[in-house]
Parts: sequence; C-alpha cells; structure tokens
Amino acid sequence: MHQESHEFQAEVSRLLDIVAHSLYSNKEIFLRELISNASDACDKLRYAALTQGDLLADDPELKIVIDADPRAATLSVIDNGVGMNRDDLVENLGTIARSGTAAFVDQLKGDEADMSLIGQFGVGFYAAFMVADRVEVTTRRAGEAAAWTWSSDGKGGYEIAAGPDDAPRGTRVRLHLDKDAREYLETAQIERIVKTYSDHIALPIRLKEGDVARQLNDAGALWMKPKGDVTDDQYAEFYHHVAHAFDQPWLTLHNRVEGVIEYASLVFVPTTTPFDLFHPERPHGIKLYVRRVFITDDAKDLVPAWLRFLKGVVDSEDLPLNISREMLQHNPVLAKIRAGLTKRVLGELKKKAEKAPDEYATFWQGFGAVLKEGLYEGEDHREALLALARFRSTGADGWTGLADYAGRMVEGQDEIYYLSGEDADAAARSPHLEGFRARGVEVLLLTDPIDEFWLPVVGEYEGKSFRSVTRGGIDLDGFAKPESEEEQPEADDVTTLVAAFKLALEGAVKDVRTSTLLTDSAVCLVADQGDMDMHLERMLRQHNQLDSAARRVLEINPKHPLIAALTQRLSEKGADAGIDEVAHLLLDQARIAEGEPVPDPAAFGRRLAQVLETAIAGG
Repeated sequence: MHQESHEFQAEVSRLLDIVAHSLYSNKEIFLRELISNASDACDKLRYAALTQGDLLADDPELKIVIDADPRAATLSVIDNGVGMNRDDLVENLGTIARSGTAAFVDQLKGDEADMSLIGQFGVGFYAAFMVADRVEVTTRRAGEAAAWTWSSDGKGGYEIAAGPDDAPRGTRVRLHLDKDAREYLETAQIERIVKTYSDHIALPIRLKEGDVARQLNDAGALWMKPKGDVTDDQYAEFYHHVAHAFDQPWLTLHNRVEGVIEYASLVFVPTTTPFDLFHPERPHGIKLYVRRVFITDDAKDLVPAWLRFLKGVVDSEDLPLNISREMLQHNPVLAKIRAGLTKRVLGELKKKAEKAPDEYATFWQGFGAVLKEGLYEGEDHREALLALARFRSTGADGWTGLADYAGRMVEGQDEIYYLSGEDADAAARSPHLEGFRARGVEVLLLTDPIDEFWLPVVGEYEGKSFRSVTRGGIDLDGFAKPESEEEQPEADDVTTLVAAFKLALEGAVKDVRTSTLLTDSAVCLVADQGDMDMHLERMLRQHNQLDSAARRVLEINPKHPLIAALTQRLSEKGADAGIDEVAHLLLDQARIAEGEPVPDPAAFGRRLAQVLETAIAGG
C-alpha cells in the first residue's frame, strides 16, 4: 500500500506542541470536540442531500457512535456524515486554513488562556493529542468510492494512505490512548462526559456495547426547547459546541418568534474577544437551520457585519429546505429575521448596560469597536448604538456614555469635544487638552480607527455637534477662565513674534497664530478648518492611503514664559534674536507632542545643542 508522508504546517506543529505540553487540566474536553466535529459532518451531509438524495441512500439515519476497546486501549468516535477525501485530509488535518494564523500562533504561550483561544480556530480535533500518543482517521467522502487513512503521533508530521475497500461513508477517529488516559475507556466516564458536554447534540450519540449501541444523549434540538427546561450548564455546553470555543458565554439570548414569520434563535455573546474579529475573511458565527435541518454556517445576512461576534443558531419555519446560499442574500424572510434578531440583541445589550454597567464596560472594551461600525454603515440602528456607545474621557473614570457626557456639559457648551489618538493614556497627555481641562470642559478620548469614519457620518448627538479639539477655530473665551489663567500675565505684544515665526517657517506650516487652547505648553499644531483631522491623516499615511501631509497651523501660547521671553528678545535684538532657529525647534517640539516624526533629526539635534549651549553659557 502506497503511503504518503507529510510535514505539518508550521502553525499546526506549534498548536500540537502547546496541546501536548499544556497544563490545561480538563482533558476530557477532547471527546466533546470530536463529537462536535462529527455532528458538523452529519449536518453538512444532511444539507448536501437536499439536492443529492442518493448521498444518504445507503445509510439514511445520521448518527454518532463511540466505540471503546479496553484490550487495544483505543477509543473511536464514528460518524456517517459527509466524510473526507485525500485533499480534505490535507487541508483539514494538516493545515489551518485561516488567515492570520501565523501571527496569532506566535503569541501563544501554552497556558489555559491559550487553550481558550485555540478553540476559536475550529481545530478542536487536535485536542485528541492531549490523551492519545497516536491518532488514526479512516474516512470516505459521501458520493465517492475511495477511502483514505490519516495517521499521526502529533510530533512532526502525518501519513496518508488508501483506506480499506469496505470502509463505510463518514469518518472514524481512533485514538490510541496514553497510559494515564485509560480512564476514558470506562463506560461510566464516557456516559458522564457525553451527558455533560454533548447532551444537546441533535443527533443520536450511541455507545457501542457488544453487538448493540445504546443512546447516551437526549438528541433534541436545544433551541426548540422552552427556556425553563434548559439549564445554564446546557446553554454553556451548547455554546462550546456551536462556537468551537472554550470560554463561557457572557450573554445568552434564547427566543422563539411566532406570527407572520416563525423562527427560533439561540444566540450567544462570547466573553473572550476572538483574535480575528477584524479580519475581513472571518466567517460569521450563526448557523442557519430550516425546520431543524442544517443549511449553512455562513449566512452573512442573518445579522449585520457589526454583530459578527455573535455565535449560535437560527431555525426558520418559513424558508424552503432547498434554498440556496445565493438565494439567501435577497430573501425577505431572512431580512425580517435579521431585523428582529438585531433589535433583540441591541435591546438585551441595553438592559445589561443599565443593570450591570461594570460587566457591560468589560464587554464594550472587547467588542465596542465592532459595534461602532454600525454607526458608520447605516441609520437603521444608529440611535440604539449611540445609546450603547462608551468612551474614555477627561471628565470620568472608566467608560462614559454620550448621555452622561451631555449631562456634564458646562454652561455655554453646545458641542461635544473629542480628541483622537493611538491610546487613551497618550491622548490624555496631549497639549490640546490644556485649555479644556483648565475650564472644566470634558473631552472624549477616541482610540479606535473606526471613530474617524463614523463621526463625520453621524455628525451630532441630540443636536450637539461633534468637534475635534485638534481643529483650529475653537474659542474657549466663552467659558469661565480659571484663576491661575486670570493671574498669568500675557506677553506685551506677540504680533511681531508671530510675524517672525511665519517668515521663518514659510512652507513648513500653513499659518502661525496665537492660541486660546494652551495653558502649560508653548506651542501646538492644529488642523485648519476644512482640513482633514490630524489623527485621520496620520492613520491614512501609515496605511499608504495618502501620499502627502497637509501643512498645519502652529499655535503659540502668548502667556507662556518662553513666548514672553522670545517676544522681549525680538524687541531688543531685532534680526539678531535668532528667532529662525527657535521657531524650527518649537515646530519640531509640537510635532513630537503629536507623536509625529521629526522630518530632519540632524537639524533638530543641531538646533537643540545650540540652544542648550547658549543657555549654559548664559547668553
């Protein structure tokens, strides 16, 4: 028999090493993962048989069988689902066909938290190597004659060979158990694990005992049961099954709708943020059933893209069983399910935000950036999403909502001020905030890239416009001034200094003018009215979406001691005051404060050394 030898993809080898040496204590979940995979295989065959009925003809009852052999120390999980051919084995068991896996796996360390992330790949099959020193897979794809065998010790590679001629349709996964894992051959252990983790599987799971097979699970569709008949543990295990995840669901939404359209839904919000949440090729996580028959796990129109973190099941009574995935995109029934499900999810999130604000804040930290995509994409749910949105702020500890911000606005304030940055801590140190802090005016600190796109689209909240503090033209004189600012003397006349700066910086800045925003810093850069926000421009340049940067406005603080000293020096020495070098040095200082690179580091270093030398010499 010809046998092919293959090396595992690098990411698979890394995962297997983590699994084999992991301290993850609950090893029995290997059986849950294998049963879950077997269930998925049966679901896929049931869907394919809707248009190719002969695929089920030789064995119409879909099922999962567990076969324990104490003498051989092997445990097998057998399904008569869709099966695999040679190419399927290489793709599914030798590689991880998911984008971004290399960068993700590099971050894994092999502890229990990492195991919870590994489940997000949908590669629970590899959990078998927690208990087995060798795994053999014998499989025949439905509709094909040839069977194949895959085997591996999980250490470096795997072998593929032709399978037995009489192999039935489906897949047998045989585990050669380690010595310290023989407890999983005991009937009582197998029954307990199936009842604990897989009772909800809507297929019979049978334990082979001699010539008969005894059913271990309830085999009912959990989402069709009344909520009062389902325990929290059953919900959690169903979530683990449908999401291929190891964390616990943060929010469970179980609902049945009757009326013009009828459908049942069981949807979960995860606790752990998926590693590929922002990857464009990330699959959606809600499976579509029609009258308990699996249709697809990629019905992207079931919920908006900004709810793609949801996991679960929707089961429709009104869609035709033979509906194609292409027809789903324009089906009015699906559109109504989408509207109803979205509304319910947002309603439940609102309840959480009101009743458990601390829990909700944790959720928002993980998933808020995705929800804010809905603010940009359309108006249908914008009002609800604005009510759910949370932000960092200069006026509150933790997260704050727009309604709370509006309630804290000072007298005379009619705009919502915000500052965009890479992270909240860095943004909070920006010189642009000095004047606002001094006058008690709160500023939102926005750190998600999507903020730059939804803000121009939304424009306002309850009649109050959003305004970036890095844009010029903001007049803070209308707000009460702090006593410290009232007492601070202003330079006699900075007009001449401003003119000198304009001349020195011609071509480097758009304009030079005095500022009402600064209290502690000498200078800052702002975008002129009508120009692109500074953070958005920087972000677009980083992604090669913008070739050049617009010139900025340099604002100077007329009450800063340095500006006052420069004004006096200019009046005393005129052209010999050295204003040109100082102007360029202050411009570079403003750039550094913005987190931008200095265009000419050598010139910056020379000017800085010159200023320090003059200062030390007392000149």
